[in-house]
This record gives sequence, C-alpha cells and structure tokens, in this order.
Amino acid sequence: MVNRKTALIAIRLILVSLIMVSCAVKKPQIQHPWAYKSSDYSLYKIKNKESFAHIAKTCLGNENLAWKIEEANDIASLRDGSLVVVPLKERHKGGLFENGYQCIPILCYHKFGPRRHSPLTMPPDVFNKQMKYLKDNGYRVINPAQLLCFLKYRCEIPKKSVMITIDDGYKSVYDIAWPILKKYNFTATLFVYINYIGISKKALSWDNLRVLKAHGFTIGSHTVSHADLTHKEQGEKTDAFYLRIKRELLLSKQIIDKKLGQNTIVLAFPYGRSNQTVLKTAKSVGYKIAVTVDRGSNPFFTNSLALKRDMILKKDMTSFISRLKTFNTVSLR
Repeated sequence: MVNRKTALIAIRLILVSLIMVSCAVKKPQIQHPWAYKSSDYSLYKIKNKESFAHIAKTCLGNENLAWKIEEANDIASLRDGSLVVVPLKERHKGGLFENGYQCIPILCYHKFGPRRHSPLTMPPDVFNKQMKYLKDNGYRVINPAQLLCFLKYRCEIPKKSVMITIDDGYKSVYDIAWPILKKYNFTATLFVYINYIGISKKALSWDNLRVLKAHGFTIGSHTVSHADLTHKEQGEKTDAFYLRIKRELLLSKQIIDKKLGQNTIVLAFPYGRSNQTVLKTAKSVGYKIAVTVDRGSNPFFTNSLALKRDMILKKDMTSFISRLKTFNTVSLR
C-alpha cells in the first residue's frame, strides 16, 4: 500500500513538472516595439516599412495622433531600422510655449463656382491653390472637437492647426469643394440653416449631409431661417423677440440632431452677429462652440462662444496667406 501511494505521488509530480515545462516552452517572450522608454517618451525602432499612423496606434493607442510623432521627428520618411521619438506626455496644452502661444485661424467660405461678381463665390482653381498651400506648408485641418479640447486647456493640437468652415448649405460644397478637400485629405465644418436644406437643386439635401458626415465632416447649426439674432422685427415685442431667438437656436439644433443622429454643439451666428442675450441663449440650449466673422485667430483663452473667423473673399494668395496666423510671439519666461 505504501509503495502504491509513493508511486502515485511520484507520477503526479512528474505530470506537474511536464505541464510546467510545456507552459514555459509555449509562453512567448514579449518583445517591446521600443528600443527605450521613459515616462516622457519612447524610442521606436522602425520595421516592415511602418507608417506614422501605425506607430501612433501601437504606442499611443490612436492612429489619429500620428501628427505628434511627425512633429517630434525632423524626417520626411521612415526607414527600417531607424529610431523615431514618440512623445508620451503632452507638453504644450493650450499651445503654450516659452516664446509665445498658439492661435487657431478659422477660415470661412460660402459657395463655389465660376468667377462671378459675388465675393461669396470661390472659384474652384483658387480654392484648390489655397488647399494645396495648406498641405504643402504643413498646416493640419482640425475639427470642432479638437478645437474645443484645445480651448478648454485639456490637450495639445498640431502646431499649425487651422479649421475650415463653410456656411449656408450650398450644393457646390458637395459637388466642388468636397472633391478638392478630399484630394488633400482635408475635411470641413458645415454650418447649415434649416429653411434652406433641400429647397432647390442649388441646396444640400439631408442625404448629402449624411454622406459628408460619414466622411468626416462636422455639421453645425446656422439657425432656422438665417435671421439676424440681434435685431427685432418691425413691431416685435421684447418677449416675442427673446422667444424667437431661442426658437432659432434650439429648433435648428433639435432638427439637425434628429436628422443626423448627433448632438450638435457648434453654431455660426447669421451675419456673424451676436450679443450677450444671444450668447447666453446659445449656451443654455447646448452649444459649446460658436463663431463670428470678426477677423483674427483664436488662442486657448478665447471665449468658445465668440470665436473669431476670417471670411475668405479675395481671390489672391497673398490675402489668403495673411489669414493663417498660428502663433503669437511673446516671452513667457
């Protein structure tokens, strides 16, 4: 009996040992993709012709953060075996640097087509030149979510960030502007007013807006009727005026929310006009970003409901380039 028990114990020990050895053999060794890593940055060794987007997804968990790696490395392309710096901490929230602070230009367009007398119509060849200039000179087009994160001092964004906006809802956005933007891998923020959508062949439809949204465009409100929110109508009483302001802002948001299945938080004031009543009402109904047509760029400490925006009306490149101020130099030491 004793010998049998001893034999069983010995067999069990042998089986356990075999299982442990088997596990040890099958367990793969973890190979980290970085050659060095600290709390601030890592050095990543390139292999298999990887892209910046792949490295960003591997090291930062988000391929859309590829710009961080591109800006941290002064190289035009990636070669196998080379090392790239991957920043792991945000050092410039709000765009603050020792020699100044970042500011974001917001560009405003309306419709696109052949050269006409209307300053609101942008010829396709000129728009193409403008977008090519942005691409060739390292500008990166951001969306309202990125802008809001920047304005709230929660994150950093690309150093040469710019936001492209297009007002009203003309069909030429879909037919002319979109193909040009797509060529440079850009998107835009569209501000549409409800009464114009689908009204004619010259207007965007809700289906058009759904397609654009699916391709990365942001759809914002331009109110219901594009009325000046700062002026009473003839004979309008004060209470009725305030109710009309709220309706213009709230109903447009509700309709866009329902039609596009979203929470609309961006607004463009008709004619760029607002006052304290309008700002207060816009905030109360749920808008977090609103734009005017006051010229200039926006640092992080700008009121997010009164952002400056440049209307691109002239057709020469010199005027366009002058609207692209992305940094204000001042010593912050």
